[in-house]
Amino acid sequence: MSRVGNKAVEIPDKVKVNIDNDGALAVEGPKGKLNWKLPRAISAKIDNNRVTLARSAESRSVKALHGLSRSLVHNMIQGVSEGFSKSLEIEGVGFKAVVQGSNLNLSLGFSHPILFPIPNDIKITVADQTKITIQGADKKLVGQVAANIRRYYPPEPYKGKGIRYAGEQIRRKEGKTVQ
Repeated sequence: MSRVGNKAVEIPDKVKVNIDNDGALAVEGPKGKLNWKLPRAISAKIDNNRVTLARSAESRSVKALHGLSRSLVHNMIQGVSEGFSKSLEIEGVGFKAVVQGSNLNLSLGFSHPILFPIPNDIKITVADQTKITIQGADKKLVGQVAANIRRYYPPEPYKGKGIRYAGEQIRRKEGKTVQ
C-alpha cells in the first residue's frame, strides 16, 4: 500500500497556495500560476507552511486518488517555484529547428517545413539548431509538448535519424546484407 498521500507538501517562501471550500486549488509563484480542482473524496488544508491532504473513505479508488492528488499538488508547487524542463536532440543530415516568433520551425527532411505552434505557458529555446529545450511551470504540459514535437519524426532504428529525448538510447538494427 502506498503512503504517498499521507506526506505533507512543503510550501516555499515565494509561493502562495489558496484552497477554496469546493476544493479548487490555486498556486502562484515566480514561474507562473496553476489551478486544479481536487477530487470530491479528497480535502486539503494549509498549516505551518505545509499542505496536507486527507481522504474521506478507505476504498481502493479513493486511496489511489489520495496519492495522485498529493503528487499533483507537489508538482504544482515545484513547477511555480522552480519550473520543469525537457530536452530534445535532433539527429540527421540537414535536420534543424529554429524558433520564429510563436512557432517552432522544424526542417526534418520532408518536402515542407513543419510549423509547431508554441503554447502560451511554454518557453522553447534552440541551441546549435539541433538541441531543443522546453521549459514551463506545468509538468504535464511540458511533457506533452515534448512528446508532440518528437512525434513528427521519432528516431528510426537503422540510421538513428530523428528527434529523441536527451540521453535516450536507440536500439540499432542491422541492415540487409547482400549475398
